[in-house]
Amino acid sequence: MSCNWLYDVFPSFRGEDVRRSFLSHFLKELDRKLISAFKDNKIEKGQTLDPVLKQAIKDSRIAIVIFSENYASSAWCLNELLEIVKCKDELNQLVIPIFYNIDPSHVRKQSGDFGKIFTKTCLSHNKTEAEIGLWRKALTNVANIVGSHPQKWENEAKLIEDIINDILVKLSLTPSKDFDDYVGIEAHIARMSSLLHLESKEVRMVGIWGSSGIGKTTIARALLSRLSRLFQGRIFIDRAFISKIKVDYRGANTDDYNMRLSLQGNFLSEVLGTRNIKVDHLGAVGDRLKNQKVLIVIDDLDDKMVLEALVGQTQWFGCESRIIVITKDRHLLTGHGIHHIYEVPLPSGKLALEMFCQYAFKQNSPPKDFENLAVEVVRHAGSLPLGLNVLGSSLWGRDNKYWIEMIPGLRNGLDGKIEKTLRFSYDGIDSEEDQAIFRHIACLFKFLYRIHIDDVKLLLAVRDWSVCNGLQRLTEKSLIHLKYDCVEMHCLLQEMGRKIVRDYSIDEPGKQEFLFDSKDICDVLTENTGTKKVLGILLNIDEIDEYDELCVHESAFKKMPNLRFLKVDKNEVRLQLDKSFDYLPPSLKLLSWDNYPMRCFPSKFRPINLVILEMSRSKLEKLWEGDLSLPCLKEMDLRGSEDLKEIPDLSRATNLKRLYLCGCCSLVELPSSIGNLNKLYWLDMSECTNLETLPSGINLQSLYFLNLSRCSQLKSFPDISRNVSALYLSHTAIEEIPWWVGNFKRLHMLDMKSCSMLKYASKGERQWKQTKSPLNYQVANPWSVSLPYYFVPQVDFRKCINLDIEALLQQQSVFGQVMLSGEEMPLYFTHKAKGTSSSLTIPLLPISTYPFIRLRVCAVIFNTSLPISCFLFDDGDIKLNCQFKDRLGNHSDCSAYQGSFIAFEESGNLYVFDTCFYPEKEDIAKLNFDHVDLQFHFDCDDPSCYLKEWGIRVLEDQLDCDPNTLSHVSEAGEDKTVSEIEYSQELGTQNTVLSLGLSSSSTFEDVGDDVNKRKRNSETEESRHFWNLKMQSTCS
Repeated sequence: MSCNWLYDVFPSFRGEDVRRSFLSHFLKELDRKLISAFKDNKIEKGQTLDPVLKQAIKDSRIAIVIFSENYASSAWCLNELLEIVKCKDELNQLVIPIFYNIDPSHVRKQSGDFGKIFTKTCLSHNKTEAEIGLWRKALTNVANIVGSHPQKWENEAKLIEDIINDILVKLSLTPSKDFDDYVGIEAHIARMSSLLHLESKEVRMVGIWGSSGIGKTTIARALLSRLSRLFQGRIFIDRAFISKIKVDYRGANTDDYNMRLSLQGNFLSEVLGTRNIKVDHLGAVGDRLKNQKVLIVIDDLDDKMVLEALVGQTQWFGCESRIIVITKDRHLLTGHGIHHIYEVPLPSGKLALEMFCQYAFKQNSPPKDFENLAVEVVRHAGSLPLGLNVLGSSLWGRDNKYWIEMIPGLRNGLDGKIEKTLRFSYDGIDSEEDQAIFRHIACLFKFLYRIHIDDVKLLLAVRDWSVCNGLQRLTEKSLIHLKYDCVEMHCLLQEMGRKIVRDYSIDEPGKQEFLFDSKDICDVLTENTGTKKVLGILLNIDEIDEYDELCVHESAFKKMPNLRFLKVDKNEVRLQLDKSFDYLPPSLKLLSWDNYPMRCFPSKFRPINLVILEMSRSKLEKLWEGDLSLPCLKEMDLRGSEDLKEIPDLSRATNLKRLYLCGCCSLVELPSSIGNLNKLYWLDMSECTNLETLPSGINLQSLYFLNLSRCSQLKSFPDISRNVSALYLSHTAIEEIPWWVGNFKRLHMLDMKSCSMLKYASKGERQWKQTKSPLNYQVANPWSVSLPYYFVPQVDFRKCINLDIEALLQQQSVFGQVMLSGEEMPLYFTHKAKGTSSSLTIPLLPISTYPFIRLRVCAVIFNTSLPISCFLFDDGDIKLNCQFKDRLGNHSDCSAYQGSFIAFEESGNLYVFDTCFYPEKEDIAKLNFDHVDLQFHFDCDDPSCYLKEWGIRVLEDQLDCDPNTLSHVSEAGEDKTVSEIEYSQELGTQNTVLSLGLSSSSTFEDVGDDVNKRKRNSETEESRHFWNLKMQSTCS
């Protein structure tokens, strides 16, 4: 095979037949398989072949001729075919015919419809008999070659797949067996293909970035195997290539000039296939390769000098050259101007299991009796391809018993080969400070999963450390990842980091930075052997023998004055503190002690550096005396501390953002000092069953979430923040919702479920307020109405047994989403639809001066079984469509109302909401609307949840304005005319069409330009977020 082919494939086709169908899919698959094809999009076609096209045919290894019904209608195509046959004979070009929706014999003999079209083309172009003879000979010649006929395949995708495989075989490009075990390689190749953009004439550098062991080198070698044929020169530069040269310059400066010359000489020798090329200046690479199309792969790059010496500038290389740089350090790429970067992701759980099974069983799934064992090993490997390879290969051919005995060892150690590979990443960290940050995260991460980056910065803040820059550098080196503003580290990297810490002083654990081995911790705490080197203790009591008790020495922490992190998990009664225990170091930044056994912190404890305080299920009755300075405190978690009777003065904890007091059932009140917590974002006091009052007259500026659910003694509605967005008050003794709740302008979720004493919801002030229109209308203009997104938030009043539902519904406030308990439609709703096939007569509405309608809607929903999981988002979706129509049936569509609900109650649930509809402004001048059609759509995947009925009421108070200037749209009386309801049900989805009469004599000449902006859609991401909060609260 010649090495001068520029293209793998030249497609010849009739565009009108196949360009937008078969050809587009075929070319896409060629690109995905990295098979280069000539594309003629920019060539203007005529009767004679363009010189560029002729050259492209000669430069292509394979010609694909797609015969279709109209192929012979183009003299251009027939001349292309002549050139292809010529190249076949003279250059040994391979030809593959495809007969697309046409009989091959018709092409071969120029018969049938194909023959008629061919004859017409010959006549229309005044061809001589000799020229016609050449065309006929070419058609017969190519049609006699064994090709592909779509009728032989069950679908087009299968046809294309087989053609591509045939091309790969003919190009000797069958995927290397070296990568047979690497499941998912094709997906990586496809993503890299788009970044390489082989069609472009430019010289392009592309980076492959990811952590150690994730498969970067495998991807690069697979690419080299696939792409080598397209380039005049190619080279794979690995660590061994670089090290061999650096050995000769041992002790020299890393930027040594002679070492760069030597690198370039060896590099050129490999690329050009010439031995011992000598280089005397650093421009030699450009001199030698500026006209060469080359493929360069640099693997495991960790030195920018190598990058600058070998691929310093794109101008050094010929057009269409590609340079692929593989590294763990993203900064090396971006610093060199490489911005086309493929970040190699971890495989999905399913793909990781398949990878592992290929190594362990030589098949894609585990055999019987190995399913759970295989999943356990994959979990331990954290889906890292290197770990899957090493562990799978070591288990190949082993029996079930061996697996069972081996797995406990996986939990307690790191495979040597994996550790060696990952250790390169750690050793490659440039500064001791960054290494220290890495060790901190590795040792803390197991116990503090998904730490928010702001907390990490505070927890790791040391006088001379640049934590922000350190985290950035670790991210660039793929040692950590920032996801959703949280820090993540792969489990094998964590394990490697912890091993580094433990190996530093394995025989004297009291000298380790972090203690996380339960035996080491027990020895240090009982024997009082800690030192000032200990920065963190992270103990899981479950790891101690169940019959052992840990008796902490009274002075255990006095020898550890630099202790910053103390976390004790799952402590029941086995960790004992002496009554004389009186010291915790002031250096603590994290203090997390489950079931802390003392009634109060040591009297001399000064938590001036404390960032996070977690004392769940503690025996604390109070924390400390007085108003201690707490300038760093961000989170205080005392949940489940049933003996806690008072909260200390928090006036000096001005940075506190999260306060968890749920389950503190001895707590009666909150201190007034909470009013100083203007950064407090989250306050959870659910199940504080003796809480009676909250401070009043304060307004916490940042409070977003307030949970007082199951505070059964709480009788007054909380007034501690007018900015709260989610407010949970279920199972409280509150009797009334006060009028000033209408001033809670950010409130989106109000949960009052099971408030059995609640009798009355005062009418708030959230009315629709008319704004003056810039135009001088004689009537009110609905498009100039200022409509906040929610006027009354999503409210849950279910199981409020004393609440007067009819009185609530009569209020003129606008309802967002209101949930009530009930099995029947309230009388308030005048138009109802019931049953799966029924009709309903609806009277026409009185004449209105403008086509605008506001509705209150109710759906009665039953759930015969509770949701299986409280983590499901919702049980069902509701959609209400509206069409404004005139007497002739002409209509204008409105934006639909959409909402979601959770039917937690096994009995009936009433879902009530308000919505308003108005037509498109351009339809108003053209049409005289006299009624609207409403279509109600209920959808739920759970068959136990169903719609019983739904109803509406047309609201009279369309706008709060002077009745002399506004004709109200009022509800219909019972004596009006009848309209029809169409009700249908199909596959668990219920649809109802309800027609309401509405007459209009309005003559709008113009409306505000913001009509589309004013359309109200009740379901957004924001409301979904609050329903998720609702689920969390209900589940808790």
